[in-house]
Amino acid sequence: MDAARLRAAFPVLRETAYLNAGSCGPLAEAAARAGEAAAKLALEEGRAMPYFEGMLEVRGRLRAAYAGVLGARVEDVALTTSTSEGLVTVLLGLGLQPGDEVLTAPDEHPGLLGPLAAARDRLGIELRTAPFAQLAEAVTPATKLVACSHVSWITGARAPAALGELDVPVLLDGAQGVGAVPVDVDALGCAFYSGAGQKWLCGPVGLGMLWVAPAWRERLAATGPTYVALADPAAGIDARVREDAGRFDTPTHALELLAAGLAAHDVLAEAGWEAVHERSASLAQELVARLEASGRRVAPRSDTTLIAWEVEGDTVAHAAALAQQGIVVRSLPGFPYLRASVGAWNDEDDLERLLAALDGLSA
Repeated sequence: MDAARLRAAFPVLRETAYLNAGSCGPLAEAAARAGEAAAKLALEEGRAMPYFEGMLEVRGRLRAAYAGVLGARVEDVALTTSTSEGLVTVLLGLGLQPGDEVLTAPDEHPGLLGPLAAARDRLGIELRTAPFAQLAEAVTPATKLVACSHVSWITGARAPAALGELDVPVLLDGAQGVGAVPVDVDALGCAFYSGAGQKWLCGPVGLGMLWVAPAWRERLAATGPTYVALADPAAGIDARVREDAGRFDTPTHALELLAAGLAAHDVLAEAGWEAVHERSASLAQELVARLEASGRRVAPRSDTTLIAWEVEGDTVAHAAALAQQGIVVRSLPGFPYLRASVGAWNDEDDLERLLAALDGLSA
Protein backbone atom coordinates (compact mmCIF):
# COMPACT_ATOMS: atom_id res chain seq x y z
CA MET A 1 0.00 0.00 0.00
CA ASP A 2 1.17 3.52 -0.80
CA ALA A 3 0.64 4.99 2.68
CA ALA A 4 1.68 8.49 1.62
CA ARG A 5 -0.83 8.49 -1.23
CA LEU A 6 -3.63 7.34 1.06
CA ARG A 7 -2.78 10.01 3.60
CA ALA A 8 -2.74 12.68 0.90
CA ALA A 9 -6.35 11.82 0.05
CA PHE A 10 -7.49 13.38 3.35
CA PRO A 11 -6.82 17.15 3.47
CA VAL A 12 -7.42 17.43 7.23
CA LEU A 13 -4.21 15.48 7.83
CA ARG A 14 -2.05 18.21 6.32
CA GLU A 15 -2.17 20.14 9.58
CA THR A 16 -4.04 17.96 12.06
CA ALA A 17 -3.21 14.73 13.85
CA TYR A 18 -6.73 13.40 13.35
CA LEU A 19 -7.28 10.39 15.60
CA ASN A 20 -11.05 10.34 15.89
CA ALA A 21 -12.46 8.01 13.23
CA GLY A 22 -14.36 6.25 16.03
CA SER A 23 -16.65 9.32 15.93
CA CYS A 24 -16.30 10.39 12.30
CA GLY A 25 -13.54 9.40 9.92
CA PRO A 26 -11.55 12.01 8.03
CA LEU A 27 -13.32 13.06 4.84
CA ALA A 28 -11.53 12.30 1.60
CA GLU A 29 -11.26 15.06 -0.97
CA ALA A 30 -12.70 12.67 -3.56
CA ALA A 31 -15.80 12.22 -1.40
CA ALA A 32 -16.36 15.94 -1.11
CA ARG A 33 -15.90 16.37 -4.86
CA ALA A 34 -18.36 13.56 -5.64
CA GLY A 35 -20.98 15.13 -3.39
CA GLU A 36 -20.38 18.53 -4.96
CA ALA A 37 -20.76 17.10 -8.47
CA ALA A 38 -24.10 15.54 -7.57
CA ALA A 39 -25.28 18.80 -6.03
CA LYS A 40 -24.14 20.72 -9.13
CA LEU A 41 -26.18 18.36 -11.31
CA ALA A 42 -29.26 19.02 -9.19
CA LEU A 43 -28.62 22.75 -9.19
CA GLU A 44 -28.14 23.11 -12.94
CA GLU A 45 -30.41 20.40 -14.36
CA GLY A 46 -33.02 20.03 -11.63
CA ARG A 47 -33.99 16.92 -9.74
CA ALA A 48 -36.15 15.19 -12.30
CA MET A 49 -35.93 11.61 -13.58
CA PRO A 50 -32.17 11.64 -14.40
CA TYR A 51 -31.42 12.69 -10.82
CA PHE A 52 -33.73 9.99 -9.41
CA GLU A 53 -32.35 7.30 -11.71
CA GLY A 54 -28.82 8.33 -10.76
CA MET A 55 -29.77 8.03 -7.09
CA LEU A 56 -31.01 4.47 -7.60
CA GLU A 57 -27.91 3.50 -9.59
CA VAL A 58 -25.45 4.85 -7.03
CA ARG A 59 -27.56 3.34 -4.28
CA GLY A 60 -27.03 -0.07 -5.81
CA ARG A 61 -23.29 0.46 -6.15
CA LEU A 62 -22.99 1.58 -2.54
CA ARG A 63 -24.96 -1.45 -1.34
CA ALA A 64 -22.51 -3.68 -3.20
CA ALA A 65 -19.55 -1.81 -1.74
CA TYR A 66 -20.85 -2.18 1.80
CA ALA A 67 -21.58 -5.86 1.20
CA GLY A 68 -17.95 -6.27 0.19
CA VAL A 69 -16.54 -4.89 3.44
CA LEU A 70 -18.98 -7.06 5.41
CA GLY A 71 -18.00 -10.20 3.52
CA ALA A 72 -21.68 -10.54 2.63
CA ARG A 73 -23.94 -11.09 -0.35
CA VAL A 74 -25.42 -7.91 -1.80
CA GLU A 75 -28.97 -9.19 -1.36
CA ASP A 76 -28.45 -9.53 2.40
CA VAL A 77 -27.55 -5.88 3.00
CA ALA A 78 -29.92 -2.97 3.64
CA LEU A 79 -28.93 0.68 3.40
CA THR A 80 -29.64 2.78 6.50
CA THR A 81 -28.74 6.19 7.84
CA SER A 82 -26.63 4.97 10.78
CA THR A 83 -25.68 2.08 13.01
CA SER A 84 -28.45 3.06 15.42
CA GLU A 85 -31.16 2.94 12.76
CA GLY A 86 -30.18 -0.63 11.95
CA LEU A 87 -30.30 -1.58 15.63
CA VAL A 88 -33.77 -0.05 15.97
CA THR A 89 -34.95 -1.86 12.83
CA VAL A 90 -34.03 -5.19 14.41
CA LEU A 91 -35.43 -4.45 17.85
CA LEU A 92 -38.78 -3.32 16.41
CA GLY A 93 -38.99 -6.02 13.75
CA LEU A 94 -38.23 -9.09 15.86
CA GLY A 95 -41.67 -9.15 17.46
CA LEU A 96 -40.31 -9.17 21.01
CA GLN A 97 -43.04 -9.76 23.56
CA PRO A 98 -43.53 -8.58 27.15
CA GLY A 99 -41.20 -10.55 29.39
CA ASP A 100 -38.78 -11.56 26.62
CA GLU A 101 -35.21 -11.16 27.86
CA VAL A 102 -32.53 -9.27 25.97
CA LEU A 103 -28.96 -9.56 27.21
CA THR A 104 -26.46 -6.74 26.75
CA ALA A 105 -23.40 -5.20 28.42
CA PRO A 106 -23.78 -2.26 30.81
CA ASP A 107 -21.19 -0.10 29.01
CA GLU A 108 -22.56 -0.32 25.49
CA HIS A 109 -22.87 2.81 23.37
CA PRO A 110 -25.99 4.96 23.92
CA GLY A 111 -26.86 4.22 20.29
CA LEU A 112 -27.70 0.69 21.47
CA LEU A 113 -28.65 1.27 25.11
CA GLY A 114 -31.15 3.99 24.18
CA PRO A 115 -33.18 1.79 21.80
CA LEU A 116 -32.99 -1.10 24.28
CA ALA A 117 -34.35 1.06 27.08
CA ALA A 118 -37.13 2.32 24.80
CA ALA A 119 -38.03 -1.28 23.88
CA ARG A 120 -38.15 -2.15 27.57
CA ASP A 121 -40.46 0.75 28.31
CA ARG A 122 -42.75 0.36 25.29
CA LEU A 123 -42.72 -3.39 24.67
CA GLY A 124 -42.28 -4.65 28.20
CA ILE A 125 -39.16 -6.69 27.48
CA GLU A 126 -36.70 -7.55 30.23
CA LEU A 127 -33.17 -6.18 30.00
CA ARG A 128 -30.30 -7.94 31.73
CA THR A 129 -26.65 -6.98 31.66
CA ALA A 130 -23.41 -8.90 32.04
CA PRO A 131 -19.76 -7.89 31.54
CA PHE A 132 -18.91 -7.61 27.84
CA ALA A 133 -16.30 -10.37 27.98
CA GLN A 134 -18.72 -12.74 29.74
CA LEU A 135 -21.85 -12.29 27.64
CA ALA A 136 -21.78 -15.77 26.10
CA GLU A 137 -21.62 -17.45 29.51
CA ALA A 138 -24.43 -15.24 30.79
CA VAL A 139 -27.02 -16.51 28.29
CA THR A 140 -29.86 -18.50 29.86
CA PRO A 141 -32.93 -20.30 28.47
CA ALA A 142 -34.85 -17.06 29.04
CA THR A 143 -32.61 -15.06 26.70
CA LYS A 144 -34.29 -14.24 23.38
CA LEU A 145 -31.60 -11.91 21.98
CA VAL A 146 -28.02 -10.83 22.72
CA ALA A 147 -27.28 -7.27 21.63
CA CYS A 148 -23.75 -5.91 21.95
CA SER A 149 -20.81 -4.35 20.14
CA HIS A 150 -18.60 -6.19 17.71
CA VAL A 151 -15.79 -3.92 18.93
CA SER A 152 -16.23 -1.99 22.17
CA TRP A 153 -16.50 1.75 21.59
CA ILE A 154 -14.66 2.34 24.86
CA THR A 155 -11.68 0.00 24.88
CA GLY A 156 -11.46 -1.60 21.44
CA ALA A 157 -12.06 -5.09 22.85
CA ARG A 158 -13.77 -7.57 20.52
CA ALA A 159 -16.98 -9.37 21.36
CA PRO A 160 -16.40 -12.92 22.64
CA ALA A 161 -16.06 -15.41 19.78
CA ALA A 162 -18.31 -17.79 21.72
CA LEU A 163 -21.30 -15.57 20.89
CA GLY A 164 -21.19 -17.01 17.39
CA GLU A 165 -21.85 -20.50 18.75
CA LEU A 166 -25.06 -19.65 20.58
CA ASP A 167 -28.52 -20.84 19.57
CA VAL A 168 -29.81 -17.40 20.55
CA PRO A 169 -29.76 -14.70 17.82
CA VAL A 170 -27.02 -12.09 18.23
CA LEU A 171 -27.33 -8.47 17.12
CA LEU A 172 -23.92 -6.84 16.70
CA ASP A 173 -23.31 -3.10 16.80
CA GLY A 174 -20.56 -2.84 14.19
CA ALA A 175 -19.91 0.89 14.41
CA GLN A 176 -16.28 0.29 15.45
CA GLY A 177 -15.90 -2.86 13.39
CA VAL A 178 -16.78 -2.40 9.73
CA GLY A 179 -13.95 -0.65 7.92
CA ALA A 180 -11.71 -0.78 10.97
CA VAL A 181 -11.07 -4.51 11.17
CA PRO A 182 -11.74 -7.42 8.80
CA VAL A 183 -15.40 -8.45 8.98
CA ASP A 184 -16.94 -11.73 7.85
CA VAL A 185 -20.52 -11.75 9.06
CA ASP A 186 -20.99 -15.45 8.40
CA ALA A 187 -17.88 -16.32 10.41
CA LEU A 188 -19.06 -14.12 13.27
CA GLY A 189 -22.16 -16.29 13.58
CA CYS A 190 -24.46 -13.35 14.28
CA ALA A 191 -28.00 -12.94 12.98
CA PHE A 192 -27.77 -9.18 12.45
CA TYR A 193 -24.88 -6.74 11.95
CA SER A 194 -25.43 -2.99 11.88
CA GLY A 195 -22.66 -0.60 10.83
CA ALA A 196 -21.84 3.02 10.08
CA GLY A 197 -20.69 4.72 6.91
CA GLN A 198 -19.24 7.85 8.49
CA LYS A 199 -16.71 6.29 10.86
CA TRP A 200 -14.07 3.88 9.51
CA LEU A 201 -15.50 4.06 5.98
CA CYS A 202 -14.93 7.83 6.04
CA GLY A 203 -18.22 8.72 4.37
CA PRO A 204 -20.56 11.59 5.19
CA VAL A 205 -22.85 11.50 8.20
CA GLY A 206 -26.16 9.89 7.29
CA LEU A 207 -25.05 6.54 5.86
CA GLY A 208 -25.11 3.08 7.37
CA MET A 209 -25.86 -0.57 6.66
CA LEU A 210 -27.71 -3.51 8.15
CA TRP A 211 -26.86 -7.11 7.34
CA VAL A 212 -29.60 -9.65 7.99
CA ALA A 213 -28.78 -13.36 7.89
CA PRO A 214 -30.95 -15.06 5.24
CA ALA A 215 -32.45 -17.37 7.86
CA TRP A 216 -33.78 -14.33 9.72
CA ARG A 217 -35.04 -12.24 6.81
CA GLU A 218 -38.61 -13.50 6.87
CA ARG A 219 -38.67 -13.52 10.67
CA LEU A 220 -37.78 -9.84 10.87
CA ALA A 221 -40.76 -7.64 10.07
CA ALA A 222 -40.27 -4.67 7.76
CA THR A 223 -42.07 -2.23 10.04
CA GLY A 224 -42.12 0.78 7.73
CA PRO A 225 -41.29 -0.07 4.11
CA THR A 226 -41.59 2.83 1.68
CA TYR A 227 -40.89 3.39 -2.02
CA VAL A 228 -37.36 1.97 -2.29
CA ALA A 229 -38.24 -1.02 -0.09
CA LEU A 230 -41.16 -2.15 -2.27
CA ALA A 231 -40.87 -4.73 -5.02
CA ASP A 232 -43.32 -2.81 -7.24
CA PRO A 233 -44.19 0.64 -5.92
CA ALA A 234 -46.67 1.09 -8.78
CA ALA A 235 -48.87 -1.65 -7.30
CA GLY A 236 -50.28 0.86 -4.85
CA ILE A 237 -52.00 -0.57 -1.79
CA ASP A 238 -51.15 -4.08 -3.00
CA ALA A 239 -47.43 -3.43 -3.20
CA ARG A 240 -45.29 -5.94 -1.35
CA VAL A 241 -41.86 -5.58 0.17
CA ARG A 242 -38.78 -6.65 -1.71
CA GLU A 243 -37.67 -10.24 -1.26
CA ASP A 244 -34.11 -9.27 -0.34
CA ALA A 245 -32.77 -7.20 2.58
CA GLY A 246 -33.67 -4.05 0.65
CA ARG A 247 -37.06 -4.40 2.37
CA PHE A 248 -35.32 -2.86 5.41
CA ASP A 249 -33.87 0.11 3.51
CA THR A 250 -34.23 3.56 4.99
CA PRO A 251 -36.83 5.61 3.04
CA THR A 252 -34.42 7.87 1.17
CA HIS A 253 -30.86 9.02 0.66
CA ALA A 254 -29.86 12.07 -1.34
CA LEU A 255 -27.73 11.40 -4.43
CA GLU A 256 -25.17 13.83 -3.00
CA LEU A 257 -24.82 11.70 0.13
CA LEU A 258 -24.65 8.39 -1.73
CA ALA A 259 -22.07 9.64 -4.20
CA ALA A 260 -19.83 10.95 -1.44
CA GLY A 261 -20.12 7.70 0.50
CA LEU A 262 -19.24 5.59 -2.52
CA ALA A 263 -16.24 7.76 -3.37
CA ALA A 264 -15.00 7.53 0.22
CA HIS A 265 -15.24 3.74 0.12
CA ASP A 266 -13.38 3.63 -3.18
CA VAL A 267 -10.44 5.63 -1.80
CA LEU A 268 -9.91 2.95 0.85
CA ALA A 269 -10.68 0.04 -1.48
CA GLU A 270 -8.09 1.29 -3.93
CA ALA A 271 -5.47 1.16 -1.18
CA GLY A 272 -6.55 -2.44 -0.51
CA TRP A 273 -8.66 -3.49 2.46
CA GLU A 274 -6.17 -6.05 3.72
CA ALA A 275 -3.39 -3.46 3.69
CA VAL A 276 -5.66 -0.84 5.29
CA HIS A 277 -6.54 -3.19 8.14
CA GLU A 278 -2.97 -4.34 8.68
CA ARG A 279 -1.56 -0.80 8.76
CA SER A 280 -4.29 0.42 11.11
CA ALA A 281 -3.69 -2.42 13.57
CA SER A 282 0.08 -2.01 13.40
CA LEU A 283 -0.04 1.73 14.10
CA ALA A 284 -2.53 1.14 16.92
CA GLN A 285 -0.24 -1.42 18.53
CA GLU A 286 2.69 0.97 18.23
CA LEU A 287 0.72 3.64 20.06
CA VAL A 288 -0.24 1.14 22.79
CA ALA A 289 3.40 0.18 23.30
CA ARG A 290 4.53 3.78 23.55
CA LEU A 291 1.72 4.78 25.90
CA GLU A 292 2.57 1.90 28.21
CA ALA A 293 6.28 2.64 28.00
CA SER A 294 5.52 6.18 29.19
CA GLY A 295 3.75 4.79 32.26
CA ARG A 296 0.18 5.30 31.06
CA ARG A 297 -2.45 2.66 31.77
CA VAL A 298 -4.15 1.43 28.60
CA ALA A 299 -7.58 -0.18 28.90
CA PRO A 300 -7.70 -3.92 28.05
CA ARG A 301 -8.27 -4.26 24.32
CA SER A 302 -8.01 -6.53 21.28
CA ASP A 303 -6.08 -6.15 18.03
CA THR A 304 -8.36 -3.36 16.84
CA THR A 305 -7.99 0.33 16.05
CA LEU A 306 -9.25 1.95 19.26
CA ILE A 307 -6.95 2.75 22.19
CA ALA A 308 -8.22 4.17 25.48
CA TRP A 309 -5.91 5.21 28.32
CA GLU A 310 -6.50 6.61 31.75
CA VAL A 311 -5.96 10.28 32.51
CA GLU A 312 -6.22 12.17 35.75
CA GLY A 313 -8.65 15.04 35.96
CA ASP A 314 -11.16 16.37 33.45
CA THR A 315 -11.00 14.27 30.29
CA VAL A 316 -13.02 16.84 28.33
CA ALA A 317 -10.50 19.53 29.25
CA HIS A 318 -7.65 17.25 28.23
CA ALA A 319 -9.23 16.59 24.84
CA ALA A 320 -9.86 20.31 24.34
CA ALA A 321 -6.24 21.13 25.21
CA LEU A 322 -5.03 18.58 22.67
CA ALA A 323 -7.40 19.96 20.02
CA GLN A 324 -5.86 23.41 20.49
CA GLN A 325 -2.58 21.82 19.43
CA GLY A 326 -4.11 20.27 16.35
CA ILE A 327 -4.52 16.78 17.83
CA VAL A 328 -8.04 15.34 17.74
CA VAL A 329 -8.93 12.51 20.14
CA ARG A 330 -12.12 11.66 22.03
CA SER A 331 -13.06 11.96 25.68
CA LEU A 332 -15.49 9.28 26.82
CA PRO A 333 -18.35 10.55 29.01
CA GLY A 334 -18.55 8.69 32.28
CA PHE A 335 -15.14 7.03 31.88
CA PRO A 336 -11.65 8.19 32.96
CA TYR A 337 -10.28 7.72 29.45
CA LEU A 338 -9.11 9.52 26.39
CA ARG A 339 -9.55 7.49 23.21
CA ALA A 340 -7.51 7.55 20.03
CA SER A 341 -8.81 6.03 16.80
CA VAL A 342 -5.91 5.00 14.60
CA GLY A 343 -6.48 4.52 10.87
CA ALA A 344 -4.30 3.56 7.94
CA TRP A 345 -4.30 7.24 6.93
CA ASN A 346 -2.40 8.15 10.10
CA ASP A 347 1.37 7.96 10.40
CA GLU A 348 4.12 7.87 13.03
CA ASP A 349 4.23 11.65 13.14
CA ASP A 350 0.60 11.75 14.30
CA LEU A 351 1.47 9.37 17.12
CA GLU A 352 4.55 11.36 18.05
CA ARG A 353 2.58 14.60 18.18
CA LEU A 354 0.02 12.99 20.49
CA LEU A 355 2.62 11.52 22.82
CA ALA A 356 4.61 14.75 23.03
CA ALA A 357 1.46 16.73 23.75
CA LEU A 358 0.43 14.28 26.48
CA ASP A 359 3.84 14.68 28.10
CA GLY A 360 3.37 18.43 27.97
CA LEU A 361 0.00 18.22 29.67
CA SER A 362 1.45 16.03 32.40
CA ALA A 363 4.41 18.30 33.09
